[in-house]
Amino acid sequence: MSNPNLSLPAERLPPTTAALRFDSYRPYFLWWTTATVGELKEHLASTDLEERAYWMGALLREANTRDVWIFVNADEIRALWPQLIRYLGRSRSMWAWLLGLPPPEWPPTSQIHASHA
Repeated sequence: MSNPNLSLPAERLPPTTAALRFDSYRPYFLWWTTATVGELKEHLASTDLEERAYWMGALLREANTRDVWIFVNADEIRALWPQLIRYLGRSRSMWAWLLGLPPPEWPPTSQIHASHA
């Protein structure tokens, strides 16, 4: 069952900076790239699942959780979850818990065993 608090109540915390609302702004959580908010939005809307998973994973892994909801919602995260797991790093378990998902298997031992069979 999903966490009911992810419905984003009116009393949620504001973004860490209002600048995250501007497409030309370079967000703090994309520190290794020159991507802007506008470019992040384009990546998150891509029809390429791996591209979308990479950028959503970066967002979930690097951004303050209160800033995540500016760009994605819980249903979008859940829909991409199988592709996202590899990009979440140490935040995998936290996001699984927040979304009411089973703890992710990492590394994916079932896939490792299948490839060596």
